[in-house]
Amino acid sequence: MRILVLTAAVMLLGGGAVAATDEQLSEEQIQEIIQKFAAKEAEFARARANYTYRQEVKVHELDESRRVIGRYELVQDIIFTPDGKRTERVVRAPVSTLRRILLTPEDEQDLRNVQPFVLQTKDLPKYYIRYLGKQTLDEIRCYVFAVKPKQMLKGERYFEGIVWVDDQDLQIVKTYGRGVGLQRKNYDNQFPKFETYRQQIDGKYWFPVYTIANDVLMFRTGPQPIKMIVKYKDYKQFGSDVRITFGDAIEEGGSKKPKQKEP
Repeated sequence: MRILVLTAAVMLLGGGAVAATDEQLSEEQIQEIIQKFAAKEAEFARARANYTYRQEVKVHELDESRRVIGRYELVQDIIFTPDGKRTERVVRAPVSTLRRILLTPEDEQDLRNVQPFVLQTKDLPKYYIRYLGKQTLDEIRCYVFAVKPKQMLKGERYFEGIVWVDDQDLQIVKTYGRGVGLQRKNYDNQFPKFETYRQQIDGKYWFPVYTIANDVLMFRTGPQPIKMIVKYKDYKQFGSDVRITFGDAIEEGGSKKPKQKEP
């Protein structure tokens, strides 16, 4: 089991720079890596569609002193109906106490598709992808790429930021950026920067397990600090009685060693 510990990376999203080693690769080599990891991501997306899991979302609205003044929470299970259709079942949804912000359909799209970002072969024409170098995250050697949408279509949401790709498994293990898209008329939608971490939990694919955003949204009415945490847990392959959780590494002899930590 390979685990990516939650460690902060040194990066600057605006300039597209990260603290990565300058490993020279030809353009042909870079394009070959992109094609290979996009194909592996497509394979992972098909596999993940056959897993059930629980998603826990918490959004905290903060005041100027970073004290919590409003809360939103949603716990839901992504499951299959008896006839095999994928659906969502709400487990917990307390009444929201958010005062100054409102979760929009675009926020819901980001929770579903942008924060657990998967860059498949079919998505490559939508994005500019620039190689930044190599970086080691918790002893995992990664190719680092900047990703930016080429154009944005009405009603679509996109990822803009940086992805780290395991140089052995050729899968994304971490993303840092934000959801972007066309702004609706007369709306003041703002979206936080976030980090999403993945973990190899089935010995083959890297699954999203944790997303965190700790940002200040710059609305027209003024700045609004927020904190958001999303957990993806209890992965279980549809039709299997074996449930795969995250957070512990299995050592030889069957003992567990905690590896993952939350900020």
